[in-house]
Amino acid sequence: MLKSGETSDGIRQRRAMHRKFMIPVVILSTAAFSLADANDAEQAARDATVVETVLRLKGIDVNTNPRLKAAVLRHLGTQEGTLRYVELVGKLKVRGVEDELLRLALEEPASTQGVQAAGLLLQFGETEQIRQAIDGKDEQAALGAVTALGHVGSEPALELLKPLVDDLKRSRPLRTNAAGGLGRNRLGQRFLLSLVQSQKLPADLNFTVANALYAAADETIRTAVAKHLKLPAGAEGTPLPPVAQLVKRRGDIARGQQLYNTTATCNKCHKVRGEGKEVGPDLSEIGGKLSREAMFVSILDPSAGISHNYESYSVVLESGNIVTGTMVNRTDEQITLRTVEAIDKTIRTGEIDELVKSNVSLMPADLQKTMSAQDLVDVVEFLTTLKKSGTGSQVPSSSEGG
Repeated sequence: MLKSGETSDGIRQRRAMHRKFMIPVVILSTAAFSLADANDAEQAARDATVVETVLRLKGIDVNTNPRLKAAVLRHLGTQEGTLRYVELVGKLKVRGVEDELLRLALEEPASTQGVQAAGLLLQFGETEQIRQAIDGKDEQAALGAVTALGHVGSEPALELLKPLVDDLKRSRPLRTNAAGGLGRNRLGQRFLLSLVQSQKLPADLNFTVANALYAAADETIRTAVAKHLKLPAGAEGTPLPPVAQLVKRRGDIARGQQLYNTTATCNKCHKVRGEGKEVGPDLSEIGGKLSREAMFVSILDPSAGISHNYESYSVVLESGNIVTGTMVNRTDEQITLRTVEAIDKTIRTGEIDELVKSNVSLMPADLQKTMSAQDLVDVVEFLTTLKKSGTGSQVPSSSEGG
């Protein structure tokens, strides 16, 4: 009906406003609240309609309407563990799902959904929940939290990471991850540089921090760190490029395999397809487990992250001798350590004066000194081909190369 003084344009605008606000309300009413006769499939479809409708509207707080929120939560339940789940929580600002966000952040800290989940927790003011995960007894959960925060990179995330770097009560892997996370952006890099300049950076993080700061986009940071830290030297004492540059290079697979079995001496501690010695982890499928960046770091700074079950132990004997190796077996009567030469040594409990778990890897820390930057790139190129059967490139047999 035409109102007094209303133009035809006014009528069209009024009808458009009516459609904009009334139709979604009807959809919400029928989809969210007429549930008694719905089966599971119908319910899921209605919940999906509710969510899509709310996404199109502005200013609706799903947390203030219990029945509406119930529909949203049911729909979220069908999306758990996915990026879509996190995106919906963020767009609708759904509260009460913090535990699921934390689980995603801790279990998938290097995935998009895990990183976004950690970011949402910070946006929701759940800093303490993340801090508790870092301070808890579960080392893997703590590492997950630190890794996710490093990828988030926001100021609140960096503030949680900063105290960890020089806290020697924390594990080496945790401090390494914290430093690596800070090194991903300029604010964090400046903080790390301040630790370097004030000589407060723990020595075991020199590689991690140097690697991050030498790759900084800010030239003043690169110039400043060069006065204090050096990158590892390769063959003939030439400093290697930062890992960020090494990962961009591509190498020769066949030459990398040859180096793996000779100059790099990898086969003295690792097996590939049954060949080599079993001191460290089997590398037959390493190409499907580690990124190219992680491979370079594992070679250049092996103690930064020691694989589970390959931690190093030192046994101090009553005679004064010390035996060091990975734990192969342990009983009440004896323990067996595998040395870096792949020799198993069994020691009776009565002979042991002290057993110490080390945070230093058995893998030599200076392997790169025997290789040039290109040698290192070639070895990593070869390692990337070592994957589970049917998932990509396969290592050639010893008769085919190397």
